[in-house]
This record gives sequence, C-alpha cells and structure tokens, in this order.
Amino acid sequence: MKLDSRRPDFAVQPRRQNLEDLNWVKLLQLPNPFSFDEALLLCPVSADEWLAWIPDHGEAILNIRHFCY
Repeated sequence: MKLDSRRPDFAVQPRRQNLEDLNWVKLLQLPNPFSFDEALLLCPVSADEWLAWIPDHGEAILNIRHFCY
C-alpha cells in the first residue's frame, strides 16, 4: 500500500488558538514594579495556587487571593 500525500485532505491544517480562550487574569499585586498587571494561568499547583506566566517577569506561583478574573 502506498500513501498518496498529494490528496488535499492528507495534511492536517493547523488550528489557530483563539486568544480569547486563554486564561488571563488581573493581578492584584505586582511581583515587581516593571511587570505587567496581568498573568496567564498555566496549570493548578494546589487547591489555591496556580502556576502563571507574567509578561516582563516570567513564571510565578500565584495564590488565588493574588488575582481576579
């Protein structure tokens, strides 16, 4: 059996992720004076903590008391 890669439905079209679906939150406390006031929640660490990425700061573990939706 030979695979025909010329078929139009052979390649999987890349899907663009809708930026609206990402979990951006507003920070109530800034980790440093130069960081953004928003963070991207990456994954939960515990019941009340999240690993987050903060522009101009990097990764941080945030308690749920440190941000709002």
